[in-house]
Formats: sequence, structure tokens, C-alpha cells
Amino acid sequence: MRVVAVPCLTDNFAYLLIAGDGQTAIIDPSEADPVRAAIAREGAVPRAIWNTHHHWDHVGGNEALAKEHGLEVVAHTSDRGRLPGQTRGIEAGDTVRVGDIEARILHIPGHTLGAIAYVIGDGKERVVFTGDTLFSAGCGRLFEGTPALMHASLSKLAALPDDTRVYPGHEYTESNLRFAAHVEPSNPEIKRAQSRASTLRAKGEPTVGTTIAEERAYNPFLRTASAEIRSTLGIAPDASDTEALGAIRAAKDGFR
Repeated sequence: MRVVAVPCLTDNFAYLLIAGDGQTAIIDPSEADPVRAAIAREGAVPRAIWNTHHHWDHVGGNEALAKEHGLEVVAHTSDRGRLPGQTRGIEAGDTVRVGDIEARILHIPGHTLGAIAYVIGDGKERVVFTGDTLFSAGCGRLFEGTPALMHASLSKLAALPDDTRVYPGHEYTESNLRFAAHVEPSNPEIKRAQSRASTLRAKGEPTVGTTIAEERAYNPFLRTASAEIRSTLGIAPDASDTEALGAIRAAKDGFR
């Protein structure tokens, strides 16, 4: 199994998930041309498009690529009719396959109501494609969901095995870490993550592929119980985790 990050648009990522025999799932093709180039470069054999949610900057290449390669287009059942080219609707607990790779579906509403994650664990390596629900050091805006939905969804992702590598929809890591350092300045894991991210970006490399364990250590949206975060943002010690997440998200929305 190989994961190839494909930069698209300004700060999006599409991904090629390549099985041992070259059969490939394309995750969230924002636009067709960069994905075409990656397919040719990697010698990939596209078999399906797996979308995490319906937003235009994750599906813009769907129809062109599906037509060119005769691809199944997979997304949550509730996105049918608003996600271009969709041929299959899936629900939590369903599985999808490409070659020898099987992905399990998590329904993770919050950013959108039909948001899903693709969870793969082949015994050697574990990965999850989270779209715009979980970013490195951040989470997505609540366009369709509520703090309660997002907290429940992030809790599902945080419960994945520690070594699961996280592949989100955008390169937002450095800005997310600036906010994390603002709300939890004494957390040394944030400083380590900032050093890693700045080194990678200086080399022109993506910052994606952090682990669930790392995210739990410094992502403020997975750290709603942190006394320092609550103190910084004026969240009551006895506020629920859902209330805390809503306050953290509101603070991030206005952070510059």
C-alpha cells in the first residue's frame, strides 16, 4: 500500500491510494490535471474515486476522471444529488475495496452532514483519510453540523490506533499550530510539531501523515479537557467537552 499526496488548487490535497498490484483509489480529486499527472508518474491504475464530502474543492475532478477511466464514485448516501458523478452511496460500517486494500467507513458529520472517513489497517500500516473533519492540529468549520456532532466525530477518529496516519484535505498545519500555541502555550508537543512542519514546508514537502497519537498530544480540538486551553479562552472548568469544542472552534474562526 502506498499513499501519494497530490497538491491541488491553492492548499488542497487529493490522494492516490495505491495497492500492491497498482490498482488505485483516488481520494477527493479537487481538479483533474494534477491527479492525471500523478497517475502517470506513479504508474497507477485508477479503479474508483472515494470522496469524503460534497464540497466543490474536493470533487471538482470527479466527472472528468470518472469518464476517462470508467470509475465508480463513492460518497455518503446523503450526498447523492449534490456530489458530481456519484454512483454508490455508503454508510457507517460499510467497506470499499481497491486491489488488496479494504477501507472501513466512519460517518463523521460536523463540517458537513455527509462527511465520512476511510479507515485502512492492513496489518503493517494504518491510515485514515479525514477530508475536512480532522486536520493536522485542527478541525473543519461547522458549516452544516453542530459542536456536538463534531465532538462525536472527532472522538471516533481519536479512538483509532495511535499509529494511524492522518491524511486530511488541506495543508493547514502551520496556521493551525499557531492557534494551538496561542491557546496552549506551555504544551511542548506544539513546539515540536511547529519545528517539524516548518522544516517540511521549507523543503516544499507536505506536512500530512501525522499520527493519531501526535494529534491527541497537540490538536486543541482533541484536547477539550485541557485546563490551559479552557483558561486561555475563558471556558468554565465544568463546561462539557462539547461546549468547550464549540468555544475553541469559535475562537479559531476569529483567529488571525
